[in-house]
Amino acid sequence: MDVFNIITAKPVLIGFHLGFAIAGIDAFLWFLGEIKNGAWRSWRVKIPAFIGLFSFLLSWIFGGYYYVKFYGSLVKPLIKTGSASWAHNIMMETKEHIFLFIIPLAFTASLITFLNKEQFEALNIKRPTMILAGVIAGIGLAVGILGFMVSAAARWG
Repeated sequence: MDVFNIITAKPVLIGFHLGFAIAGIDAFLWFLGEIKNGAWRSWRVKIPAFIGLFSFLLSWIFGGYYYVKFYGSLVKPLIKTGSASWAHNIMMETKEHIFLFIIPLAFTASLITFLNKEQFEALNIKRPTMILAGVIAGIGLAVGILGFMVSAAARWG
């Protein structure tokens, strides 16, 4: 891959990675609002749950491709030899492992949307589902903060 393609590919991949992550966070905040307001209509909870799940999956795919193609060979060595070498060892490793929780949690939230209103109310899971949606959004925000810190370490060494 020539230098021009590397320069143009990295920001696009990072942009998609970040953009889909933000869409996933927003979708689960929307999901949380729908549940809080008691609007358990199938489409009103399914749409944000599935947008969130697919957004996080796409963020994972774009981020993973960036990591394998560029981060490991170009960015990681810069961080490891810079003044903030701990940024990869702590922040990136934490980010990678915490993110793994988002997909199964988002999948679980999406499965809950297949319950009808009577089943949802009979199981008495409104509060746990709201907590689940909040945890998903919170994990997404935490991972975003860690990603920002890793990016800052790469830029400022």
